[in-house]
Amino acid sequence: MKSVHRCWVEVSRSRIAQNFRAVRAAVGGGIEVMPVVKADAYRHGAIEISRVLVEAGARWLAVSNVEEGAALRMAGIGARILAMADFLPAERDALLEHELTPVIHSLGDLAEWNARAERHGAPLAYHLKIDSGMGRLGTRASAEEIACAVLANRATVLEGLMTHFASSADYSSPQTREQVEQFERIRTGLAQAGIRPRYVHLASTIPISYGQRESWGNMVRPGHAIYGYVSPPRGNAPKPVLHVQPALTWKTQVLAVKDLPAGAPVGYGAIFRATRPTRIAVLAAGYADGIPHRFSNRGKVIASGKIAPVIGAVSMDLTTIDVTDCPELQVGDTVTLLGSEGAVSIDAQQIARMAGTISYSILCGISARVKRVYV
Repeated sequence: MKSVHRCWVEVSRSRIAQNFRAVRAAVGGGIEVMPVVKADAYRHGAIEISRVLVEAGARWLAVSNVEEGAALRMAGIGARILAMADFLPAERDALLEHELTPVIHSLGDLAEWNARAERHGAPLAYHLKIDSGMGRLGTRASAEEIACAVLANRATVLEGLMTHFASSADYSSPQTREQVEQFERIRTGLAQAGIRPRYVHLASTIPISYGQRESWGNMVRPGHAIYGYVSPPRGNAPKPVLHVQPALTWKTQVLAVKDLPAGAPVGYGAIFRATRPTRIAVLAAGYADGIPHRFSNRGKVIASGKIAPVIGAVSMDLTTIDVTDCPELQVGDTVTLLGSEGAVSIDAQQIARMAGTISYSILCGISARVKRVYV
């Protein structure tokens, strides 16, 4: 059956739920699993994915900013929502309005949140981020300075203490161990001052997947794993304890099929010239849909169950492939950009290698104009 869409993704609800349960089984009881659904759930569709995760048992969700959290609330998502990277002045009222829990990144922001709690007339929870070596968001204050600030701002509740790793996939680097040690110095110093947050969380997908239990705390933040991916580690990594499967398949339709003689140029700049009589197919998707421009003359797709190379430059709305070996392909047929057909598959990590980028960028780069279909 022909699709009614030019370009679309199919997202498996059951795979999302299975991946969440796999994470929960890997970390075991007593550790809260907070799936990350920022960036529109890595372009899988945050509202629908959040519904699936809550139904599967997720009690917390993590987003990047207030706008993302507000969209989930307006869609009826009732789980706790942590806004990890947004405490901008214009957004602070919306944190309260939509019952979002902020991550505080500086002691000055803590004082501002405390002032709002006093005006609100009820305690307001927050998670405090420690910059343990990422050099990005988070406080670099000492344990003593943090303890003084927490105890001084009594209208707020320090519910969580967190950090973020910079090199968790690189097992040849000591940075993750050093970050854990720095975080533990802060946590221990706060405990000595009588401050013991309910949640402690450091780990995202990689430390979960490779069993770095010293970084799990009692809450973990899987993102990539929820969508079926674990980036390959560098160095001498432990045996993985987590196995997940991609939940998204990306497809498009054939817009035209034509035969070109040997020597014929293809696309902008004529960067491809046919070296033989060549049958081409023009796909109804381009870089505006998320196909990397660096796929030009180097990418691959699946057509009629076979690998077909991208030829010429990827255009804004169109991509050309060589289908000389797929003579049965016709206008309106489906071509798989990411996913499987029979024994042939292409996943986001393979696409990333071809495009010289990372799999996160491939998933998050799928355009909003690409239709989402849930199966």
